[in-house]
Amino acid sequence: MFGWLLAGNVVTATTHIITVVVGAGVLALAWAMAQLGWIAGIGVMITFSFISIYTYNLIADCYRYPDPVTGKRNYTYMQAVNSYLGGTMHVYCGLVQYGKLAGITVGYTITCSTSLVAIKKVICFHKRGHEAYCKFSNNPYMIGFGIVQILLSQIPNFHKLTLISTIAAITSFGYALIGSALSLAVLVSGKGRETSLFGNKVGPELSETDKIWRVFSAMGNIALACSYSTVVYDIMDTLKSHPPESKQMKKANVLGITTMTILFLLCAGLGYAAFGDHTPGNILTGFGFYEPFWLVALGNVCIIIHMVGAYQVMAQPLFRIVEMGANIVWPHSAFINKEYPTKMAFLTFNINWFRLIWRTIFVVVATTIAMAMPFFNEFLAFLGAIGFWPLIVFFPIQMHIAQKHIQRLSLKWCVLQLLSFVCFLVSVAAAVGAIRGISKNINKYKLFMYKQ
Repeated sequence: MFGWLLAGNVVTATTHIITVVVGAGVLALAWAMAQLGWIAGIGVMITFSFISIYTYNLIADCYRYPDPVTGKRNYTYMQAVNSYLGGTMHVYCGLVQYGKLAGITVGYTITCSTSLVAIKKVICFHKRGHEAYCKFSNNPYMIGFGIVQILLSQIPNFHKLTLISTIAAITSFGYALIGSALSLAVLVSGKGRETSLFGNKVGPELSETDKIWRVFSAMGNIALACSYSTVVYDIMDTLKSHPPESKQMKKANVLGITTMTILFLLCAGLGYAAFGDHTPGNILTGFGFYEPFWLVALGNVCIIIHMVGAYQVMAQPLFRIVEMGANIVWPHSAFINKEYPTKMAFLTFNINWFRLIWRTIFVVVATTIAMAMPFFNEFLAFLGAIGFWPLIVFFPIQMHIAQKHIQRLSLKWCVLQLLSFVCFLVSVAAAVGAIRGISKNINKYKLFMYKQ
């Protein structure tokens, strides 16, 4: 059944990881660094990366049950949780994992529309001057992005996304490097702003309370940037059986997360050094840069291409689990299961009516939510917060304890539980900070009327 999947290797797995990780949140990291300062900002990013490598390696070991090499495959993260931890945890994991996947598609819709508007704005500023009124609604661009995703969502399986994933990975480096290069140019020209070891200074423009909430939200942004747990087993499904999938995935984890960390520190550090306390939420769309306008526009084009591909990488596992469930409940339904060969011009493809209707409804709902609340930093921080502790820390640690039969109250058990508890506190703080930011923006702007 899964023979078509087993063609991947460490390189392809690393590519998938980079595509997902170097995503919507990377250009928000300069803002996060500005809230935390040099010491805490660098420290938090490196700490999150080490935690991620450790826990993703635990996840890789749990791909098979009960033995990491010879055991039975778990084809989804939820299935692994069910094998090791039982039914109750299985349900909780599913709610968190697939809820977060749905949320990330909303985040990617916001990000793509923000970049489309930014291209229009940078051309407007170039023609009319930097003081001109250049504000535009995101809504038409979100609708356009949604239409594209409705079409791409009809791709039946994750393994057919390798080309899209590779292109998306290349463009993710493109916009990250353009943002870093533009920040570096500001520094070289001597126009860099004052920075601090401890982040934005409290003063007339920033109260102590707002400073604390921003720090919490910044941690959420960094947590999201470290996340690919929602698709980790879909990536492992593409790996060959020899050498063991867990060994290949561990190498891919180290390569992917190391690359991610270097890129994150580069983007965050240069962005903060260039703009100091005034670092925008997204360094390519917040108009820290106006010129060269074509390079700013090119960076945003790279973001758009990446969001188109990454949306599908994140949405396909959600599509698959719903369709598998429908197949189990209604195994004899032609509406659910039958494929209809269709030819249009030079294209030959299969139409499944359930896939067409359900995936279209999902994209429409995600696009509508994005149009109602297009708040880039706060929404991404919330997604990072709700997913970091349960998916990246809690479940991997609990599965590892079950797999290795670690004795309760032993030293290793206590250390693992302490790590989990500390990460839980970080997630709660980040979630509260993000929710506060979203509520402030909702009070400030009318729904569906936001202009960037």
